[in-house]
Amino acid sequence: MQKFCLAIHGGAGTILKEDMTPELEKEYREGLAAALKAGYTVLEKGGAALNAVKTAVMSLEDNPLFNAGKGAVFTKKGVNELDAAIMDGQTLDAGAVAGVRNVRNPVLLAEEVMKHSGHIFLVGKGANDFAIKRGVELEPDEYFFTQHRYDQWREIRDSDFYKLDQGSDRLVSLLKNKKFGTVGAVACDSSGNVAAATSTGGMTNKRYGRVGDSPIIGIGTYANNKTCAVSCTGYGEIFIKAVAAYDVSCLMEYKNFSLQEACEEVVKKKLVAMGGEGGLVGVDAKGNHALVFNSAGMYRAFQNSEGESAVEIYANS
Repeated sequence: MQKFCLAIHGGAGTILKEDMTPELEKEYREGLAAALKAGYTVLEKGGAALNAVKTAVMSLEDNPLFNAGKGAVFTKKGVNELDAAIMDGQTLDAGAVAGVRNVRNPVLLAEEVMKHSGHIFLVGKGANDFAIKRGVELEPDEYFFTQHRYDQWREIRDSDFYKLDQGSDRLVSLLKNKKFGTVGAVACDSSGNVAAATSTGGMTNKRYGRVGDSPIIGIGTYANNKTCAVSCTGYGEIFIKAVAAYDVSCLMEYKNFSLQEACEEVVKKKLVAMGGEGGLVGVDAKGNHALVFNSAGMYRAFQNSEGESAVEIYANS
């Protein structure tokens, strides 16, 4: 019988138990568990991997704890700009958006791009115009406001610093205390099809319309039934240089690595050698999963049809 599985992440980086209150840790675990349940229920009912990852990511986008959708960070201009991507491993169809505003669930817009635009990647105003045309739900700026994100931005808005989501509340650059708040999901369904989806608000105080790895197919998001589905979270510029998600697939396709071996090669060797921090979640077409990171922690969870499941945060949890 075909094993099915869902794995999700809510960001990686400097996530230490001593910096977390019991109440906040409980909220994070509940948020991950809720997203896992939402997506896995799709698979349990015989649904497609594509719908499972979309459903899981939507749950994380609606949770203000995570840097995607409602909880997105603020740019240099004090607004929220959202990126997302989704990919179907059965067909290699994909859709992505970057720099969109006021879209409640960017992953839904990415799916609309995949299915109805005739293109793969739309950005900025054009992506927003397409969202309006397709009837994708929009929200006012106030919907995306969270006090914690706003306070983070106010600390550094008049500086040249930019912040990788969370971590401590002191000024940080790319070379110091880091946390990457991207969310993502990967799934293998009961038919052996895989899919991946990723969504993010990017960096606090980001400028110039910066786009990271998350919405770029083959970098932060990739799915192919021949190999695997991958969703990444980390220092986007390094993940772009590494072509991280596709590299996992290549190692499996051309060097016959297992999913776990390929993920560890990319995350714990290649990215480390390049100065890249973060992690990824992956599944293969046999329903195996991998949750691999080189940072102090990664918000992560998985569940499969063999009765295995976990919700974890820290490196040793």
